[in-house]
Amino acid sequence: MSASQKDVSECLNCVLIAVQCGQKGYNLFMKKKLFSWLDQGGFLNLKRLQWAVPLFLAFTALIFEFAEHGLEDELRFDLAFISETLLFGLMGPAIIGFIIAWMRELVSAEMQAVEQVHILNRELENKVAERTAALEQRNLELARANHELKHLDEMKSEFVSLVSHELRAPLTTLNGGLELALQHADTLPDSARRTLETMVGESNRLTQLVQRILDISRLEAGKLEINLGPVAIRPLMEQAADVMLIPKGRHVEWKFADNLPPVWADEIHLEEIVRNLMRNAEKYSPPDSTILLCACQQDEYIRISVKDHGLGVPPEYQKHIFERFGRAQHGESAPPGWGLGLYFARKLIEAQRGSINITSPIWQDTEAPGSEFYLLVPVATFSEE
Repeated sequence: MSASQKDVSECLNCVLIAVQCGQKGYNLFMKKKLFSWLDQGGFLNLKRLQWAVPLFLAFTALIFEFAEHGLEDELRFDLAFISETLLFGLMGPAIIGFIIAWMRELVSAEMQAVEQVHILNRELENKVAERTAALEQRNLELARANHELKHLDEMKSEFVSLVSHELRAPLTTLNGGLELALQHADTLPDSARRTLETMVGESNRLTQLVQRILDISRLEAGKLEINLGPVAIRPLMEQAADVMLIPKGRHVEWKFADNLPPVWADEIHLEEIVRNLMRNAEKYSPPDSTILLCACQQDEYIRISVKDHGLGVPPEYQKHIFERFGRAQHGESAPPGWGLGLYFARKLIEAQRGSINITSPIWQDTEAPGSEFYLLVPVATFSEE
């Protein structure tokens, strides 16, 4: 078939489709016009049809019977005439009237049902509109409350940051004066020297608390700078142990996997987290016990763990110790602390795309079941560098 023949065929198909569409549209239009005319003329009124149709049929049947019997022969009221008149003139129209009455009841019931559906739809639409308006109003109230809470949280963070910042200056001066006085305490009585040493320790402890609160406030406000880069694990943990464990005479056992790759983290903040875990292990375990420092690769992370031989952390406290002011031990016998160290460690390691968790108990000893706090820090890759 040539190109011109294909074009003619396609044109004919388009014409046929157009004709069919026009015919369907015309039929639909005529049906609408017909129903409109019948409705306007009252021909669709079943109440009228219930009586009009049977009467018309009865009248027509009677005329037909009288005409038929009168034309064929003289009109006689015999059995055939009476039976046909009753059948076609009375019974037939009566049955038709009954059927139309039954249809009328069905249509009436359907119209009532449709009306009830429309009423229910309107009520439902009104309820939906009311609920939507109430929900929008509630959303506006929640948005305002959320805005106020954010504003209050910002004010709280700014207040804590301001107070912590203002406290650091006098504490620094106080620490310097106490350290200077302690250097010349040889001439003081033993009781005065011990008091001075206690004051130095408590002042340093208060300084650490103020600095920790300031760091948490800055971290929550997104103002704590995180500088990610490749960090070697073994030197970092050795340096932290030299500061937190070795000077206190703690026995340390190392368990490191060979050829560990560097991690992708902030070296200063990661060392601060490791120091915090070592500080907790030293604080909550017996002085003569061993602290294990471990590191191994676990999939795309380096697992850094600190294990102790302390009393362990009960399961009901394990999910709370990483929360703000969460502590595993309470009461007068508990070691001093504020419950902010592990919370800050969690926030800080999460800011470096890592995680922190706990396993307890880890030993079979019922008196010293111990705990393992471990970090999962991402391995440094060439794409990150």
